Amino acid sequence: MLDSVYNAKILEFAGNIPAQGSLENPDAVVKKHSKLCGSTVEVSMKLVDGKVAAYAHEVNACALGQAAASIMARSVIGATIDELRDARDAVLAMLTAGADAPSGRFSDAMYLAPVKDYPARHLSTLLAFEAALEAAQIISREIKAD
Repeated sequence: MLDSVYNAKILEFAGNIPAQGSLENPDAVVKKHSKLCGSTVEVSMKLVDGKVAAYAHEVNACALGQAAASIMARSVIGATIDELRDARDAVLAMLTAGADAPSGRFSDAMYLAPVKDYPARHLSTLLAFEAALEAAQIISREIKAD
């Protein structure tokens, strides 16, 4: 497991997580937690014109959760809700059904592919993708309600 999952690229992402912290006056804050491993990711986000304009996160996760959060933070600015949904869905399919990694802005998620063989690690790997999508959905619903 150590050689295939905790490869150099995963460890590089996990050791260099951008956008750590929280935003002042975010449009939404979402916290996701994995009961299995105890990993937690809290995302704060602002949307402008349907795109992510500002993003920060607090990550208390295993190396895989940290790597996924790093990939999200490197790619999320400018993403639409549809892109966030597509990325989450593609990572989920990659982990659970051996599908291709996301393309486009979230293509670095391909480095998470070895996690597919370790179902106990799927949830922690998906936390950042789930939290970012949920934050954008919350903001989108609030905008439509105004």
